[in-house]
Amino acid sequence: QVQLVESGGGLVQSGGSLRLSCVASGSIQYYDMGWYRQAPGKQREFVAKFTESWGSTTVADSVRGRFSISRDVSKRKMYLQMNSLKPEDTAVYFCHLPKDGLLYWGQGTQVTVSS
Repeated sequence: QVQLVESGGGLVQSGGSLRLSCVASGSIQYYDMGWYRQAPGKQREFVAKFTESWGSTTVADSVRGRFSISRDVSKRKMYLQMNSLKPEDTAVYFCHLPKDGLLYWGQGTQVTVSS
């Protein structure tokens, strides 16, 4: 079992920045990890991911150029730096870790962007 805990959400004005963190209870080395978000009344959608095998990152078109993903394996943490936030970025943001055939999710952290 792996526990994921997100933090760093909050209320920010349009154009502002936030940095989300996700800490895992176990090692994240050798595993892909990602961020998803879910706005009220909408399905959960992909935001960004780190692909271990390629050592690469991928971000959704809707956030490209504004959001970036990174991680610190030694601290078992993953980050989502969010800049130039827009009201449409308002959502609950979830940390995601597929590991050993199971899918782990955090409880989510609320991000609200006011116009």
